[in-house]
Amino acid sequence: MSKPPEAGLAELRIELDRIDAAMQELLIARSEVTDRVEQVKRKAGTAGSAFRPGREAEIMRMLAKRHRGSYPFDGTENIWRVIIATSTFTQVPYAVHGDVSGGDAPIRDSVRFHFGFTVPFLPATSAADVIEAVAERPSDLGVFPRNQSMETGAWWRRLNGENRPKIIARLPFVERENHPSGLPVFVIARPLKKAAVRDEIVASLWLERWNVGIPAALESLGARLEASAGIESGLSLLVTHPGVVSADEIVTAMRRLGCHIRYDEVGSHAAAYVV
Repeated sequence: MSKPPEAGLAELRIELDRIDAAMQELLIARSEVTDRVEQVKRKAGTAGSAFRPGREAEIMRMLAKRHRGSYPFDGTENIWRVIIATSTFTQVPYAVHGDVSGGDAPIRDSVRFHFGFTVPFLPATSAADVIEAVAERPSDLGVFPRNQSMETGAWWRRLNGENRPKIIARLPFVERENHPSGLPVFVIARPLKKAAVRDEIVASLWLERWNVGIPAALESLGARLEASAGIESGLSLLVTHPGVVSADEIVTAMRRLGCHIRYDEVGSHAAAYVV
């Protein structure tokens, strides 16, 4: 005699409960390992920053490559992002400052998707305010839209200087259509030094004046112009270029156009993974 459908459902629910319990045990085991990692780093004197954007990028690439089945990758990415962010928070408590000048919901959704609810979210009224908040609180992160309003001015110049906050990531990292939190944002932190990823370099350029050949010159080096703003002494550009392209190559390309230029690196990040 075949089992009634209800009996089959009961067995499946028991199997789901078993999997849920195993997942929770694995999460507990993972936290114990991360605690040991932190202890080993402290004993070795290599603790440094708790943020590891390179490691995060590596994990996200692996997840995207091996994903299969009907469960949406959106959920998988969100789960692992929250696990990583919360594990980091248990090592070094931090908050995320977010620029809500373009609307609270998009930036808050981005922060919650990538960092979860355990990590505090502190709204700010501009990218400049986010940068200064991170400058004052060494353990914190800052998030603001990559496409800032021209009215905000050359905010990226606030990242100039050896000990100033720097761009460490661009999100979303796994780029795809209909991303549930697809607002393009930069993430900043105090300089990471050895932990920084240099797939792409972000630079602040000062130029005496605009030249129509600038976009083509940058494109020839695989660079892209992120933003520009007039300043009292000339023009400021925010440019992202491949890590294999040197600052000297960017400077030389601009000087060939007759431009006087100053180059300041303001961050770096992993190259986006496109699905």
